[in-house]
Amino acid sequence: MTETRPAGWWSRTIHRITADDQAIDAQELRAGSASAGCDRVSACRKGEVVTVTGRLKSVVYTPRETVPTLEAELFDGSGSVTLVWLGRRRIPGIEPGRSLTARGRFAAFDGRQVIYNPWYELGAG
Repeated sequence: MTETRPAGWWSRTIHRITADDQAIDAQELRAGSASAGCDRVSACRKGEVVTVTGRLKSVVYTPRETVPTLEAELFDGSGSVTLVWLGRRRIPGIEPGRSLTARGRFAAFDGRQVIYNPWYELGAG
């Protein structure tokens, strides 16, 4: 994603006033990810061990016949990845709107980008 950033204070102020809330939120999440030294979800490739940070958009418990799973969609401003914890019904603190940093092997399953059983650290939020 290529983005031109307004140069001066006045231009940035006008941009923030005229941009929609989702665009501003995505821009702030991308900036937070970059300042934390984390990988952008949009730049991650299958098989890589990555560290991503962002905000949880949704958290869903999915009962399965074999292994229950807890799935959380993490959005970093550039894209989303589904974090999947196998054998878990609930994890304290894993809830929509929460900031989180996750580390694990990036994979693809059913056309979705996923990280299975990631190491994670909850942020403020």
